Amino acid sequence: MKKNWIFFVASRYIFKGRGNSPVLSVLGIAFGVLALIVIIAVMNGFQLGFIESILEISSYHLRLDAVPQEKAAELSDYMMSVSGVRTAVPFKEFQALARGRRSGQHAVIVRGLGEDTLVIDKMMESRLDFESGSFNISNPGSVLLGAELARKLGVGMSDTITLFSITGILSAEDEAGVETFTVRGIFRTGYYDYDSNWAFININSVPLLDNESNLILGIKLENRFHDRFALDQAVKRMPDDFKDIKISSWRDYNRSFFGALRTEKLFMFILVGLIFIVVGLNIFQAQRRAVLQRREEIGLLRAVGGTQRSVRFVFILDGAITGFTGAAIGLVLGLSIASNIPKFFSLVENIVNAFISVINTIAGFFGLGWSENFYVFSPAVFYIKEIPSRIIPHEIIIIFMFGFLSALAASWFASRKISKIQPAEVLRYE
Repeated sequence: MKKNWIFFVASRYIFKGRGNSPVLSVLGIAFGVLALIVIIAVMNGFQLGFIESILEISSYHLRLDAVPQEKAAELSDYMMSVSGVRTAVPFKEFQALARGRRSGQHAVIVRGLGEDTLVIDKMMESRLDFESGSFNISNPGSVLLGAELARKLGVGMSDTITLFSITGILSAEDEAGVETFTVRGIFRTGYYDYDSNWAFININSVPLLDNESNLILGIKLENRFHDRFALDQAVKRMPDDFKDIKISSWRDYNRSFFGALRTEKLFMFILVGLIFIVVGLNIFQAQRRAVLQRREEIGLLRAVGGTQRSVRFVFILDGAITGFTGAAIGLVLGLSIASNIPKFFSLVENIVNAFISVINTIAGFFGLGWSENFYVFSPAVFYIKEIPSRIIPHEIIIIFMFGFLSALAASWFASRKISKIQPAEVLRYE
């Protein structure tokens, strides 16, 4: 018996079936895929923005601590010879108190960098958005401030601030490190902690404030996920003069934060994935009902030569078509929205605000009103200029397969009842 009859019967059942419309199942799967793609894309946008700010500005991919000043250049050349290493950036870092035009002092993290840092580290350059000025620390008396820190200090371009070394204050020295710097740039990273607590100065100016700060060598890799391999290669071939220098990976000193982000995404997958379970149960019940309604047709197909496996495949194919159609619709809509997140949420906000405006107009006749506008992500709550979105291909494939396989699995389980239908018993009463 030719097998093409299976596809013919399956298409007849799904498109012209009696009382078993797959529309709700298709819409359910499409909505699940759509919701999960959009939610995960926005979550990726936030999370990867945080991760990239941390890795590209603060912690680097690999980090060598307590590097002797006289061996810094030699060690940098050695690390650049390790496979997969893109850049090696020397810097110093210490804590200080900053005072601007406003009263009071604010704790800051001061990082001393070379004036050519952004030339050799393009990824850091891409994460620094200068509202005023530029990365200009060629003058030892120059400082770059985070935008929120500048706001708290009440300073702008060309204003001066005073930095007090916390190390000098705590050691009760008579001449604790105190220096005045001129603001030459105000930057934003998109990460509030850096924008409100960080300042950059020339690395040669650091000894004026803190003689005890150690030189650190920050290493950037071509692929940050190859950090273990690069670390092993660096340690194995490390010259004897550098054996005592500690090398750590970004996974080590950000373990808790990145672990929390990973757990957050996992639980979001599970919670939104419950949609597929509900839709799968709906398809399972619909297919079981279809098997009972078509007992006579199943018996007839078996009687004219259709095997149990072939007849069962008809119903599995129905589920596959339903799942693929719903997942494909959800995929197209999800990618369309995820690629235009700012426009989509702007449209949602405009619709809701139009509704609020109507309510305010009606309430105005009764002396009431609600003047606040609606924001999906209010700038007063979220430290963002626009809603970020990142589409990761392998996650999109996983979401699509979730939608498709949920329908396929439901049909497979529901079709098992066909094995209990005996053609002779069904046709005897017809």
